[in-house]
Amino acid sequence: MAYSAYGYSSGCTPKVGHVKLNGAIVWHASWCGNLPDPRGVNTLVIDPFNCSVRETRRFDTFESTSSARQLSDYLRQLDDGSLTVGVTADEATRELSGALPTLRELGVDVADVEFRGSFAFIAEKGYPDKTLLRKALTEEQSHTTPVYVNAIVTGKQTAV
Repeated sequence: MAYSAYGYSSGCTPKVGHVKLNGAIVWHASWCGNLPDPRGVNTLVIDPFNCSVRETRRFDTFESTSSARQLSDYLRQLDDGSLTVGVTADEATRELSGALPTLRELGVDVADVEFRGSFAFIAEKGYPDKTLLRKALTEEQSHTTPVYVNAIVTGKQTAV
């Protein structure tokens, strides 16, 4: 699995974000490019057994405080053990504060990400110590050292 996030770029300097599973793009976006710009926090719930996406959601945490509440509610309703990838696009921090406690419960502490910074994570709900988080704290870091993650995730089966 590989994924990248991007932050807003003043002017029109193209930025691209993506999520790949087994080398295939399952989510992609861009700023000033040929792809949509799904501003905010984008989540993908992954099936680790089939290496496929179960569902995707977008929360425009730039535009409204209700999006932060919706993100928080969504993450809380996921079952323990759910594998979730989160990637930011454009600007995701302006109205994110209402979701910070829930994100922290997943092991995603992004309270230090500034306006126009970016972050990406993969988290297994209920296991915050397993969370893989990368962040560019500022707009400048988002441009000079964009967030990129490459991870290997294997499915696990448990007897019932």
